[in-house]
Amino acid sequence: MKVSMLAKSAAVALVFGLVASTPAHAVDLTGSGASFPALLIEACKAPFATASGHSFTYASLGSGTGRSNSDKSIGDFWFSDAAHTATSKRSTIIHTPVVAAPIGILHNLPSRNTLSLSATTIAGIFAGTITRWNDPAIVKDNNRAYEKIVYKTKDGQLVKDSSGQPVVAKKIATTTRYTLPDKPIKVVYRLDSSGTTENFTNYLNKSAPSVWTKAKSSVFTTSFPGNINSPENLGRVVGANYSQGVAQQAGKTPYSITFAEVNYAVGNKLKVAHVINPSGNAVEPTSVTTSAFLAQGSMDANGIVSFDYATKEAGAYTLGIVSYMLVDTAYADKTRAAAVKALANFILSPACAKDKGEALGFAVLDGNFKKKADEQNAKIG
Repeated sequence: MKVSMLAKSAAVALVFGLVASTPAHAVDLTGSGASFPALLIEACKAPFATASGHSFTYASLGSGTGRSNSDKSIGDFWFSDAAHTATSKRSTIIHTPVVAAPIGILHNLPSRNTLSLSATTIAGIFAGTITRWNDPAIVKDNNRAYEKIVYKTKDGQLVKDSSGQPVVAKKIATTTRYTLPDKPIKVVYRLDSSGTTENFTNYLNKSAPSVWTKAKSSVFTTSFPGNINSPENLGRVVGANYSQGVAQQAGKTPYSITFAEVNYAVGNKLKVAHVINPSGNAVEPTSVTTSAFLAQGSMDANGIVSFDYATKEAGAYTLGIVSYMLVDTAYADKTRAAAVKALANFILSPACAKDKGEALGFAVLDGNFKKKADEQNAKIG
């Protein structure tokens, strides 16, 4: 009998210990939206649960869905790679820029060479005016001399001077040589409404307006400067849904090109091009070179970022973007609101942005950008 009573007491103590170790206000959150930051969001799920006791699920369905779900209060938080400025936006929804990363120009060329492309050439390829890989514009971009910029970093992060500008450690004289194949270019674009597409088409229109003559749009076909269904485009220019979809399509299509988050290249055996910036330097898309580009931009009081595509910053990767977490300032459930705020702050923290994001190619928001993002997060409630 005594043994039995002791066993029961131990069992009760064990159960009590398990309950006591569970956070008192654990919340299961639901999010949806942009596919661009999905890899980082998923990578930070486990450490967030450990740090906060809360959990979340995230449906990577595109920025358009994220904005629409925020309008309808479907879920607790939403992501969009473009600012939500539609009249449908609820007045209590705010932007908090918590994720930054480069858009990669991914391609499926059977070569070990590193492809370099200028904004004008990228615009021509996606607009359908450049249709073969050995086009003179592509040949020119890849057979030239330029300076490779190496920035000073500390613990993997960009070092900036007192004015917030990146510090250059050295410049390396570089000459490229690349014999391009005489093959047709297969273009893969996003079918769904996408903040990545809106940022990409904005870059093309601002950086190469004589080629990409139409304004930005979250729908690629709306911004396309021509007839995407013309006979010469049929079968050569194809669409797919979401970042993973375009990467998968390009991965199984030799001599193709697309745009997506750089980490979709690895699993689909794609290569990532360097982008030639306004200073004439071919720049690899990394967290450091993206940070150098973001440092040239600005953020308004609403947390919305404006980019300087014409910057002469020598090592800036000019196809960097931020992804906005759309959150509410008036959640009905304040416990849930606190959990959303905890998530937003965690994504911005080194435990997520640096420890998980660096390996995935995401840039850490710092300096004035980080300060303003923190101010936006403080409004969640």
